[in-house]
Amino acid sequence: MAFSSIDELEVELAEVSYLTDRGLATALFLAVTLGKPLLLEGEAGVGKTEAAKAIAASQGASLIRLQCYEGLDVTNAVYEWNYARQLLHIRAAQAGTVDEAELFGREFLIRRPILEALESDDPVVLLIDEVDRADEEFEAFLLEVLSDFQVTVPEIGTFTAKQPPVVVLTSNRTRELNDALKRRCLYLWIDYPSPAKERDIVLRKVPGIEARLAEQVVGIMHTLRAVDFYKRPGIAETLDWSRALVGLRVGEIGATTLEETAGCLLKYHDDIERLKSIGAGNVIEGNVDPAGAPETAWK
Repeated sequence: MAFSSIDELEVELAEVSYLTDRGLATALFLAVTLGKPLLLEGEAGVGKTEAAKAIAASQGASLIRLQCYEGLDVTNAVYEWNYARQLLHIRAAQAGTVDEAELFGREFLIRRPILEALESDDPVVLLIDEVDRADEEFEAFLLEVLSDFQVTVPEIGTFTAKQPPVVVLTSNRTRELNDALKRRCLYLWIDYPSPAKERDIVLRKVPGIEARLAEQVVGIMHTLRAVDFYKRPGIAETLDWSRALVGLRVGEIGATTLEETAGCLLKYHDDIERLKSIGAGNVIEGNVDPAGAPETAWK
């Protein structure tokens, strides 16, 4: 898996409908070229996970995804023993149908995402998604994987990658990650896209949407992101809302349409109530201050 230049990477990502800026393209190029893990941080919904998917799709590589969560441990992330098969082997040995053998061999391992990625013979992109949701203990375990592309199974030994996977870690920064983990990675903060770029994303990703509607959608989204919501809408919400509007055959967004489709954009009741208090009409016209009050109330 390789790109000859950053420009080539941008072109190939665009061919799989992922539009990137120069900073992200450079970080992805270095991650692939240098074989270094890449840590992408940013608000939820800005395209971090999609970046890993796009790299895999553009190169015809397999995407192996590990979704992190609180309490994630080695048995779910790396490997666990096939206890049922071990028990059958013990019974077979007692019956004399097989020779007594080691119960902790490779044939008794159930491979989870990390070990599966390390043992793959084919090109792989390993996505460790939302690593900030995992515990610090799991972060510590990842250090061996990120520095040497290997894991140690105490009963067997060390498994080293046949060909190192491209590793992309994402974080929504719900907590600060350990410095030791960060040192092993290239790093990039991904912000919300510019209005022009987001408009291009909408036109590329939402079939049938008119340019005028896409322009209005993006303008409203950038107004909403200036409000101090509990959860600001990301690109994923932009695309969901755009598809909903196309499905509803909306030609131009009015206050009623925004209120009725607010659930495509805001996922918390308090945020929807705040939108109502601001007034959908004020949002559409862009008359909203960062604190979430109509401009006419604070000018």
